[in-house]
Amino acid sequence: MTALDGKVALITGTSAGLGAATARLFAERGASVFGIARDAERMAEVFTEVPGGRYASVDITTPASCKQAVADCVSAFGRLDVLVNVAGFHQMRHTPTMSDDEWERDLAVNLNGPFYLCRAALPHLLQAGGNIVNVASIAGVEGEVYSAGYCAAKHGLVGLTRALAVEFTKDKLRVNVVCPGGMPTAQTTEFQAPENADWDLIMRIASPRGFMETADVAKAIAFLASDDAAAIHGAVYRVDNGKGAG
Repeated sequence: MTALDGKVALITGTSAGLGAATARLFAERGASVFGIARDAERMAEVFTEVPGGRYASVDITTPASCKQAVADCVSAFGRLDVLVNVAGFHQMRHTPTMSDDEWERDLAVNLNGPFYLCRAALPHLLQAGGNIVNVASIAGVEGEVYSAGYCAAKHGLVGLTRALAVEFTKDKLRVNVVCPGGMPTAQTTEFQAPENADWDLIMRIASPRGFMETADVAKAIAFLASDDAAAIHGAVYRVDNGKGAG
């Protein structure tokens, strides 16, 4: 079991899905967890299973809100060792009819928010010798149908991770990115395909071995956040149930 004893982690997207699973696992492995998401009511339910955890309703698309969230985490626990950017947003649209607002929404949640949080957290993480684990997607390393904005943002998040890793090569800070395959979360089970969608193309998101559980990906995040991964920096870590094996 990967130990996170004594670490303070700020985790985004903790109202459901992978973010909630990650918050629970980090607490189970000894971390103090500060969770952020927009839905405080759902987080209240999640954090009944996160002993000692704190949470706040935060819109990560707003720079000032991200800065305040980091400050609140440090105020609550006295330090910050790990930032985990899980929160994401995925909509499927035919590219020719995608609106400006839809494009901007993809970038705002999937790329801008993680950047704002990284920027705000870096001084604390550098002081602590901590680390960042960004969560992109297999769509951050390959193409995905009807997902131009999502793919662009997730590729950008992979690029941001690599840029930070290079910038802080000589520091104790580590930065890595996890690229999960398909998981049975609300976003993947309740999404609406665009009109006249090609379902053969859509289902290519899944591995021949099927979808994974969020707990599988949370374990990979916990490993990268731990001291057991001290030699891993700048990695693009696929957790896709073998989808990329071929």
